[in-house]
Amino acid sequence: MKDHGLTDAQVEEEIAKLIDSPLVKLARKEERIRYQRRQYLYTLRQYAKKGKELEKAGITMEFLEKLAKGCNQTN
Repeated sequence: MKDHGLTDAQVEEEIAKLIDSPLVKLARKEERIRYQRRQYLYTLRQYAKKGKELEKAGITMEFLEKLAKGCNQTN
């Protein structure tokens, strides 16, 4: 039976070469940026959903600002 696969040593050697490749670094950076943008999108969607709930409950930006000013005052 003929084996067409790579040996463990060949796999490790190719991994070592590819890790240092500028093309791999470029692709990994692009993937990280794309992932971060998607995470940011998901966060904004959650904020929009929470904002709708707050608005439905009658909470406004003015109310929150007054609340924040009240918390900052010392008695």
